[in-house]
Amino acid sequence: MIELLKAFLFGIVEGITEWLPISSTGHMILLNEFVKLDVSEAFYSMFEVVIQLGAILAVVVLFWGQIFPFERRKGRHGGASIVLNMDTVKLWIKILVACVPAAIVGLKWNDLFEELFYNYQTVSIALIVFGAAFILVENAHKGKPARINALTELTYPTVFLIGMFQLIAAVFPGTSRSGATIVGALLLGVSRTVAAEFTFFLAIPVMFGASLLKILKFGFAFTSTELMILGIGTITAFVSSLLIIRFLMSFVKKHDFKVFGWYRIILGIAVLAYFMLAK
Repeated sequence: MIELLKAFLFGIVEGITEWLPISSTGHMILLNEFVKLDVSEAFYSMFEVVIQLGAILAVVVLFWGQIFPFERRKGRHGGASIVLNMDTVKLWIKILVACVPAAIVGLKWNDLFEELFYNYQTVSIALIVFGAAFILVENAHKGKPARINALTELTYPTVFLIGMFQLIAAVFPGTSRSGATIVGALLLGVSRTVAAEFTFFLAIPVMFGASLLKILKFGFAFTSTELMILGIGTITAFVSSLLIIRFLMSFVKKHDFKVFGWYRIILGIAVLAYFMLAK
């Protein structure tokens, strides 16, 4: 029962931090320092990635109308037909283009990055550095109108560059995948709303691919307890993601991201101080 409650807690943290630009991986690493699941190291490595599928499903549910490429149209003389929405098809092509940098680097060196950088020191430094970046970028863009105010206005060079920013998060945990893509998009002249939406959509193939690789690497020989832990974590991540995505989309229409920058800096300093004093 205790392990299931821990899985519930991990799911809540994943669902909340996946979409806010404060680093889900960083928070999961830090949470694992204090609340350890009584599971094998191999299972936990898979678990912390695969519960992201719950977060992905929340995006699919909330934005189905924007990401599903098929439409049912009525004919002039009755009847109906299924047609492709070309704007949605183009959006998916742009999403895949943005995935290319992280996919290439992640597939080749992901295990090395985990070995080198998945620790509280790297996470804390990344939290602080990217927190400061949020504040600096927001201050620099204060009062400036965005050049790109709709998903259809995103160009292929722009989305590829956004993908390059996502690569930073693929290497350094604590950077935040959503944070890196949002900061990159803002620097490229994308509005906050479009930056947030594109970040959500970009997560779908990235997280699905990462989860699939982890499951294949772990295998399918789950114990009943492991299946329950994985199921509870995934479902909890889904429900909490539904709530936090709605909150963030409402938030970005009226506020900037500086509050997340300050949160990251405070958390990063607090974590460094805690572990220094603990030693």
